[in-house]
Amino acid sequence: MRYYRLSDGEHGSRSGSLVVIDDDDDAYDLTTASDDLGSFTELARAANASDQSIDAIARRRISDAESRDLDTIDRNALLPVIPDEVWAAGVTYRISEQARTAESGKPEVYIDVYDSERPELFLKATASRTVGPGDAVGVRGDSEWDVPEPELGIVLHRGEVVGYTIGNDVSSRDIEGENPLYLPQAKVYDRCCSLGPCVASPESVEDPHDLTMSLTIERDNEVVYEETTSTGEMVTTCDQLVTYLRQHNSLPETLVLLTGTALVPPETFTLHEQDQITIDIDRIGRLVNDTVVV
Repeated sequence: MRYYRLSDGEHGSRSGSLVVIDDDDDAYDLTTASDDLGSFTELARAANASDQSIDAIARRRISDAESRDLDTIDRNALLPVIPDEVWAAGVTYRISEQARTAESGKPEVYIDVYDSERPELFLKATASRTVGPGDAVGVRGDSEWDVPEPELGIVLHRGEVVGYTIGNDVSSRDIEGENPLYLPQAKVYDRCCSLGPCVASPESVEDPHDLTMSLTIERDNEVVYEETTSTGEMVTTCDQLVTYLRQHNSLPETLVLLTGTALVPPETFTLHEQDQITIDIDRIGRLVNDTVVV
């Protein structure tokens, strides 16, 4: 099942209703069944309290929920889960290691990570720096080489995996490449991350390492980059990433962990303002964002 947060048209992007699309592709507004199901985090709390899956809770309340028109879902979708933190992993695909080596004056640090058991993990964004479907992601005004990084996102609640989403880990490659210690400035800034369009449950995703992922970038209505890969190309598993994230680290109630990218535009490419970025991942959906300079 897939869970969306839809705008109610009144209270802005941080409010809305929780809508589920079930296994038959019917949509229901769970918030109309219970005021205590107003967000994905509240659904996860209910599942945790009753020791059930999020899908089990949703199925119990669908009969009390109002149906929604599927045609309205995409255009009204908001940030599906408001994370306390967004974390990210790097060098989890071979192409990612190659790209970091190409951009950096110190390529050995990326090679070392690729060959090591311990993954690269870093704090990517807070909720205030994260945007949802249809919003504009940001590129830094002091950077000259900026790229989107399409990634599978793992949604955790109280440290446990409760779903998956799509993430865009927008990055300033020239800042990171100048010196690896500049990574926080290359990664963490206004509108540096997007998530959406929904949270897909573990039951609906089944195997997170068997998903097709594609990236398309359009400029002035022309495709300037298009490529496809599979999460099966990951050399570090989702379980390994989650295990390392938990170690010696008190996690907040709800967070998203981005799992790295294998879709890297060439060194000659950089994002421009008003570029449209589209990321598709099997069993989850499509995340579309425009681009703005921040």
